[in-house]
Amino acid sequence: MTADPAARIVAGMVLDIRPAHLSDPAVRELVAYHQRDMLAMSPPGTSFALDESGLSGPGITLLGAWRGRVLVGIGAMKRLSADSAELKSMRTHADHLGRGVASAVLDRLIAIARAEGISRLSLETGTNERFAPAVALYAKRGFIAGEAFADHANGPHNQCYHLALAPAAT
Repeated sequence: MTADPAARIVAGMVLDIRPAHLSDPAVRELVAYHQRDMLAMSPPGTSFALDESGLSGPGITLLGAWRGRVLVGIGAMKRLSADSAELKSMRTHADHLGRGVASAVLDRLIAIARAEGISRLSLETGTNERFAPAVALYAKRGFIAGEAFADHANGPHNQCYHLALAPAAT
């Protein structure tokens, strides 16, 4: 593995995971694709994907995963309080699915949350079969289905998950 803490070797490719900026056309394009796809596969009123304005606000950490100069995935964390945050906009580019991109971005977001003193990381996701790979990834990292939070509600099309985080080792 490379000495760069932002780089990670996944499925034989080096990923550079670092802050992403909405001034980057590739980032804006993947965010827009994510929002369109979430709206298309979710019943009306049940998609909570953030657009560019939602991802540019205070308390947002937006990461990108690059393979060379190609953006292959994104993920964000939105702070809800001093000790809680929500995962948002987890998306792997369709050409790179199944190669560990989402896993690498999720691991980095969890590490950032832990380092910032977040004790509970939550997420909302859909319930249809297209969300199954994401749910499996979250469960593998220790997320547990639980109560609704923030403006979300559990229901036939939405489900919430939570991960309790221990403080980062000093």
